[in-house]
This record gives sequence, structure tokens and C-alpha cells, in this order.
Amino acid sequence: MRDEIIERFTKYVKIDTQSSEASSTVPTTQGQLELGSILVEELKAIGMEEVTIDENGYVMATLPSNTTKEIATIGFLAHIDTATDMTGKNVSPQIHENYDGESIVLNKDQGVVLSPEAFPELPTYKGQTIITTDGATLLGADDKAGITEIMVAMNYLLKHPEIKHGRIRVAFTPDEEIGRGPHNFDVKAFGAKFAYTMDGGPIGELEYESFNAAAARITFKGNSVHPGTAKDKMINANKMAMEFHSHLPQEEVPEKTDGYEGFYHLISLNGDVELAKSYYIIRDFDHDAFIMRKARVSEIVKELQAKYGEENIALEMNDQYYNMKEKIEPVKEIVDIVYRAMKNLGIEPDIRPIRGGTDGSQLSFKGMPTPNIFTGGENYHGKFEYISVESMIKATQVIIEVVRLFEHEA
Repeated sequence: MRDEIIERFTKYVKIDTQSSEASSTVPTTQGQLELGSILVEELKAIGMEEVTIDENGYVMATLPSNTTKEIATIGFLAHIDTATDMTGKNVSPQIHENYDGESIVLNKDQGVVLSPEAFPELPTYKGQTIITTDGATLLGADDKAGITEIMVAMNYLLKHPEIKHGRIRVAFTPDEEIGRGPHNFDVKAFGAKFAYTMDGGPIGELEYESFNAAAARITFKGNSVHPGTAKDKMINANKMAMEFHSHLPQEEVPEKTDGYEGFYHLISLNGDVELAKSYYIIRDFDHDAFIMRKARVSEIVKELQAKYGEENIALEMNDQYYNMKEKIEPVKEIVDIVYRAMKNLGIEPDIRPIRGGTDGSQLSFKGMPTPNIFTGGENYHGKFEYISVESMIKATQVIIEVVRLFEHEA
């Protein structure tokens, strides 16, 4: 299992599957189709049935039941794309056997060092095999670790028919990182009563609560005039954008919040005197607080429109996903069974809210309750991303144990 995990993972991360919010195609990048096609061939090669990839890049496959018991079909999902925060091109995974717990120089030329001082959890992986970046790209463990774990688990189950299980469906989806993953996901065709995303972080994470999420794009139109003759004529669009930002609660930002605290996050600000554009994401676990946050954004826009002219400030705001807790709590047993699976494997479950979202957030509201399970990765979306091979083995074993428990308790 260990060698297969390393081989698959290091192969997958080398394929550039970064999604693109600027693209309107599905999937948004060709690299996702490339990896999807590879996964189709690999699924067929290990013996999976009903293997398909549709025109939108959604890969699905079936592990048939090998028991006479009546068991609900369950699914396991991971996403093919990687984040837009840092380049995913030319990923060069570095394998560190028997990690010594000290700093790792990722890129000597650029002075990039993965250190315990910056990342205090790092020494907890001492003695394990960890895979890092080369300091120039993200790694892509989010979520190619999840893909790897599902592939290896299915291969293991096919080779060990003595482990009884019901019908299992797997899916690999595009464009999760830009919130579009479930948009074209055919829940009916997938045919699972429940599912799990393999898309969490460090070992033990088990999540069934996510943010309520919205995106806000604000356009500010100014008036550019030569600065020498600008008095009472110039309207600086950049300053309008800055003024808008100053009205938001300055402590309610990602870098100053945790747990169940929500935030406003300025993703990008681009512009000049004539035109500026701000892009925010808005997050909160509590639905009423989420509504209030969106209302506050609208109020500030209206205040500035009254000052600068309604035609000079435009707001485009849309919901992205909702807290999946609402749909999962009525079937909490699907979380409990993962909890028992982890305990059986000597893993201490760490049930916590997702300070983000997974495909499961939207899929739960499409009729398929979908909690989230750890993959083992740390520091997602950047050059300091790494993952423990031992944690990936444990995640793979959790999939197998969950499958076994569903059959055993049927």
C-alpha cells in the first residue's frame, strides 16, 4: 500500500490541473481533463465497473457489492483541480524518508525553508516519510491525496474480496477550488445515498459543518484628470475602493479569526484612478449572521453610491454554498460510523467545522449528505504544503474500514 500511494500521488501532482476562475468552460482547464482521462484508464485497469467520464470532466466508477445484504450505496469523492493561490505547474515533489524533525530547505536559491519555527506541527512528523514541494509551486495534496487514497482503497478492496461490502461509487470532480465542483454533478446518476469527500487536512479530521459562503465583486468608476489641474474634478477609483474597505470590521478577517468566527476576505484589489475592482469572499457558520454580513456589504455600497453617484459603484454578490450541517445532522449516523472507523484504527477523531467548503457543502443540499474526511495534508495552497505518507495510509485504511462497517452493521 505504501509504495502504491507514493507512486500514484507523485504521478498525479505532476499534472497541472489548476482551475481558473477566469474561464467559462467546464472544466475550466485542460489539465483537469488530462488527469481525468488517466484516472479512467487506471480505474478500468484495477477492475472497477461502470467507469465513465462526461463532457464536463466528471469521472465516476463502481465497485460492485460482494454481499447478499441490503446495504445503501455509499460514495467517495475527491476533486481533480488544485488551488489558484499559487502555481501548480511543474510541480516537483520531494520525498523525505525518516524525517528528522528539523528544518527542510525547499529551495536554496530562493531561500525557501520549511521550518518548525514557522510551522510548529512539523516535528510531530518526525520519523515519518513526508512529501514536500521544491519551494516554487504548491504541492497539490489538496486534493490529489484524496484521489490517491480512493484509488488505493478501491484497488485493495478488489484484491481482498474477503472484505464484504455493499455497492460503492467513486467520483473525481473538476473545479472544486473555485466553487463550481458540484454545479454539473449528476447526483441521480451517481446513485449514492450518502457520500464522503476525501478532502480534509491532518490525520483525524472529520467535518460535517462548513461555512455559508458568498462572493462580492465591486466596481468603482472614478474620473481621471491631470493631477496638476485635478482640484474638484478628480475622483480616484482606488481611493473609493479603499474607503469601502475601511467600513468593514477590521478584526473580522481570516488572519484574525478561527473556530466558528466568520469574516470578510479581500481576495484581490486591482485598479487605477479611472477604474478599480475589489473581490471579496464572505463567510459565516451561522445563517443569520451570514445574512447580516451580506446586508452590511450592500449597506456600505449604498452609502458610497449616495456620496459618489449610484452609477459609479456597482455590486455583484452571489451565494456560493451553505453550511452542510443542516442536511447532515438528520443522518448523523454517517458521521458516527467514520468516528468508529477511526477509533478502530487507533486514530483520535478531531471533529471540527470546516473553515472553508468542500464539494460536500453543495452536494448535501442537492440531496446527498456528504461529510468530509482527512487526507493528511498540511499548509494547503502554497509552497509550504506537505503531506505524510503514513497519514495517507491511515486515510486509505479509514475508507476501507468505513466500507467494512457499513456491511457489518447492516
